[in-house]
Amino acid sequence: MTSIVLFCRPGFEKECGAEIQEKAAWNEMYGYLELKKNQGLVFFHLHVSEHGEALMNKLPLKRLIFARQWFITVTEKIDLPDYNRVEAITEALGDEWQYSDLRMEMADDNDGKSLSKFCRKLSVPLRQALRKNKVLTQKGNNSADDPEGAILHALFLSGQEVILGFSLARNSSPHVMGIPRLKFPSASPSRSTLKLDEAFLHFIPRDEWDERLTSGMNAVDLGSAPGGWTYQLVRRGMMVTAIDNGPMAESLMESGQVKHKMMDGFKYTPMKQNVYWLVCDMIEKPQRVAKLMSEWLLHGHCKEAMFNLKLPMKGRYQQVTDDLQTIKDAFSEHKVKYELYAKHLYYDREEITVHARLLSPAPLSNKE
Repeated sequence: MTSIVLFCRPGFEKECGAEIQEKAAWNEMYGYLELKKNQGLVFFHLHVSEHGEALMNKLPLKRLIFARQWFITVTEKIDLPDYNRVEAITEALGDEWQYSDLRMEMADDNDGKSLSKFCRKLSVPLRQALRKNKVLTQKGNNSADDPEGAILHALFLSGQEVILGFSLARNSSPHVMGIPRLKFPSASPSRSTLKLDEAFLHFIPRDEWDERLTSGMNAVDLGSAPGGWTYQLVRRGMMVTAIDNGPMAESLMESGQVKHKMMDGFKYTPMKQNVYWLVCDMIEKPQRVAKLMSEWLLHGHCKEAMFNLKLPMKGRYQQVTDDLQTIKDAFSEHKVKYELYAKHLYYDREEITVHARLLSPAPLSNKE
């Protein structure tokens, strides 16, 4: 049976499964779920095998909120011998398909972490064997060399069990298991800085950084203290207005790029319409934040917004859907074109990160 395997944050398998099942049904493709609880793995077993690649061609991974990475299975679970594992894998693959890259992957739990060293050691001889058999191209280890190619995934359930599959290079995460490994900057006042760093990497194409993430821009950080998100703006050369009743890190204030206003983020409105970025990581009801973000964009108070929406303990997928619909409804009411993406990023916890911008003029920019 062909399945789509999805990687998510452990503990969010239910939300990831509900989302892929719903999106597949919208495309009249059906199957049943197998959730690997607290392992960050979801198996969507398809009733029709051909629907796997068809769905991956129709549905962009970036439109899935809770899935970090995915692939379509080409084998059932393979039992590996204690020796000649490479030979067993190459025989199972055959030579019908050719792939541009290989991803050695495992569950995102303690057992999976213990497998990472094993996978690193196995990857070198496996790559060599696959290239020799012309299953893996000779271009290198980077799928960017062939954006129209397919990526081979080897999901190790243990040292003796593996499932093989593929994803489309143009519609998959560039990171193994969808996890970017970012280094915490010691100069940042909080670890929350990694959330905004990952968000910029995920949502803003690198070839557009010079236009959309450049020095000299004006930015506002709502709920800024002690400055984890402000730090990411400052290090990119932006001038930041930090809004929070709490204190900001002295190191950021000494940069000369930060003005701190001690007030409620919901009460602040910029005097001039020269703000490019609005960022917000307030611990607040997501409905209120969603409404505030759409108002900032519709009034032209900012050009782009990056913000977090906190998740409830139960009904998380439905709440996320409702919160995003609030923003969509506000944009639709004013008939504006927009871009809106949401993702449960690796450095997120009980929240999702949302990126929004208008692609047409802000309709309320000259109105009270």
